[in-house]
Amino acid sequence: MSQIKIDGWRSHLDPIESQLSDVIYSCVVDALQYPPHKRAHRLFPLERSDFYDPPEPGRTDRYLIIEVSMFEGQTVETKQQSIGLLFDRLDKELGVSNLDLEITTFETPKHNWGFRGLPGDEHS
Repeated sequence: MSQIKIDGWRSHLDPIESQLSDVIYSCVVDALQYPPHKRAHRLFPLERSDFYDPPEPGRTDRYLIIEVSMFEGQTVETKQQSIGLLFDRLDKELGVSNLDLEITTFETPKHNWGFRGLPGDEHS
């Protein structure tokens, strides 16, 4: 299971949100072997006054922060593959350069999740 949070400038995020979600989820399905019906994405289009980003040479208004929360247990290689696919596909398919993308992966024990009325470790 995973949940994905995407922060970006409203002016850039609003026009691409559906395609962005599709590209991100294709990476999750391919790298983490998730089923195609388990998408859980939250997009946070922010105004300039709500989003202070560190100045970096080459950074543009396409700047995105992607946070992936998932059950613990994925290998380092699998998480690296997921991150690599995100960098590659977002650049190729949406023109979001590597300078405009930051990705963080958070792993949480199943017992720290709750959904459909039960803790995550009680689901089969």
